[in-house]
Amino acid sequence: MTELESSALAALHSQVVGIVAECTLYDESYLQPDLHFEADLGIDSVILESILASLREHFGLSDGLGERATTLRELVSAVAAEVGTDAAAWADGPDTVLSALVAAALRQTQYRSDQLDVDAHLERDLGIDSVVLTAIVAEAAEELGAPRALPDSGESTTLRELSTRLTAALAQEVRDGTVSAAERVPKRADAPVPGTVGAPAEAAVPAVSEDGWDGRSMKDFLEERDSDLFAKTRSFGAYLRRREDDQLYWYGMPLHSRCENRAVIFDELTGRKREFLMFASNNYLGLANHPQVIEAVCEATRSYGATHTGSRFIGGTNMLHKELERRLAAFKRRPACIVYPGGYAANLGAISALVKSYDTLVADKLNHMSILDGAKLSGAARRIYQHNDMADLERVLKRGADSPGGTLIVADGVFSMHGDVCDLPSILGLARTYGARVLIDDAHATGVLGARGSGTSEHFGLKGEVDLELGTMSKALAGMGGFVVGDEEVVEYLRYYSNSYVFAANIPAGVAAGLIAAIDVLEAEPERVKRLWANIGALRARLLESGFDLENSESAILPIRVGDERLAMEMGRAVRARGLFCQTVVFPGVPLGDARLRVSVTCEHTPEDLELAADIFRDAARETGVLRADR
Repeated sequence: MTELESSALAALHSQVVGIVAECTLYDESYLQPDLHFEADLGIDSVILESILASLREHFGLSDGLGERATTLRELVSAVAAEVGTDAAAWADGPDTVLSALVAAALRQTQYRSDQLDVDAHLERDLGIDSVVLTAIVAEAAEELGAPRALPDSGESTTLRELSTRLTAALAQEVRDGTVSAAERVPKRADAPVPGTVGAPAEAAVPAVSEDGWDGRSMKDFLEERDSDLFAKTRSFGAYLRRREDDQLYWYGMPLHSRCENRAVIFDELTGRKREFLMFASNNYLGLANHPQVIEAVCEATRSYGATHTGSRFIGGTNMLHKELERRLAAFKRRPACIVYPGGYAANLGAISALVKSYDTLVADKLNHMSILDGAKLSGAARRIYQHNDMADLERVLKRGADSPGGTLIVADGVFSMHGDVCDLPSILGLARTYGARVLIDDAHATGVLGARGSGTSEHFGLKGEVDLELGTMSKALAGMGGFVVGDEEVVEYLRYYSNSYVFAANIPAGVAAGLIAAIDVLEAEPERVKRLWANIGALRARLLESGFDLENSESAILPIRVGDERLAMEMGRAVRARGLFCQTVVFPGVPLGDARLRVSVTCEHTPEDLELAADIFRDAARETGVLRADR
């Protein structure tokens, strides 16, 4: 390889690393060439598609770029192969100081490189205030090997002006003898600066089969780019209308009754109401319709009003909220509890408050999206282990054993689209071995697992062993909000550092009262949990007898795995036509090729409901070819 070729490849590598860093919010120092995208870096298929789209746009490359790449080295090789003899065009390195500022600004603001004009006004055009600017200068100075005493950014209004000022200040330090030039060695001298962008790749042509089937999925609209921000909404709208016209997408249809074992739903596509057998509800214990719960909501609302319109810190707390936290802590048998506006907010707030850019978050591949978003928001190094694969989890922990900072392992207690349960004993054992903390999301385990319905740790006889247990109150507990239980000092820290708690309005007092009543009923009527499990067992046995693939479900969620997205949607349509409603789950709820029907069982289902449901699923599957006609 010639010197020019070597320089070009190095510059190309820098460009690719910069784009990957933008899309993942990782510091570029994390992005080592041979780390596995998924196992080591937590880059799933959705994030990888975003990276590939950015690379295609930046270099003007084809749609098939790097789809099989599993490491950064392989991805750079794929880009180099397509760029070919034009690689030398990418060898001109930008100014070192400006490069470091831009790299820091990309990480601090989470902008993409094409959004960060070095001549744009920092405050007016980019929304970079003095706090963020201070962080940018500090990070850039560290990258440049500058001393801790940083020069003032002064009156600089653009990154280019700031670069000039910082360059002069650093040069003056060398002249004054504050630091020698040899001591000030940049960590990266060739980080990417926004500039020339290759022509965007041509839009993919819809794959329409001979029978008129549009073979695209929602994945195809993730990275559609246009100068008009709303262009993607029009193309997705046309796709959505076709799916709805075919009665395949049936999401968000409104109920006209209580959601019990049966519910009246208004079909907005046909303009008709109809009663359905309801197998799409997370009201596992039937508490949403319990008279005691409803009366508690009404009475508290009459006493305290519709809501407090405030956060917990500013006028949004009353004694019902305090009592709810006390009851949840007691129910989970942990010292303390914090209640968030929602389960999603609980994951975002707890993870981003505890895990920082110098820490590591290790997550199961099938964790809920709120966990993944919390990890991205934290800026931490992210690692994904294969689903419930404890050998893979240990490999991930072992590889990161010498990493600075702490490690948090996060897993769903019950996996929401698969219905199986995490291997909590092994997770805790590995956490102790490698000095990690553990957070378990009990959204679908609370009210379901354990003799008292208190969740995953009770199910395994490990109460008090999990560092943090998180849950949502919108499922078995029949209300709204999320919560985290754990040691008192950890919970108190979360109160002050979880942005989704501090800066969000609290749940209404009526909701809090209803949740307290729901816990009362759950503790007074343990037979509800027993009845739920009897129903789970009965329907599960019938579905397995028919030949359905239920994977490893051990909860109230029974996944009927189909695989093919079109086939799953057609089976869902056939099920609805027979008077039963359950969720049809396609991308992004599950990966492409893993489509399914998601069946939720409750304690309110009668034996007749379960028998009829099993017959409907079997007949619909035979009609659509999911099962052979003789099954």
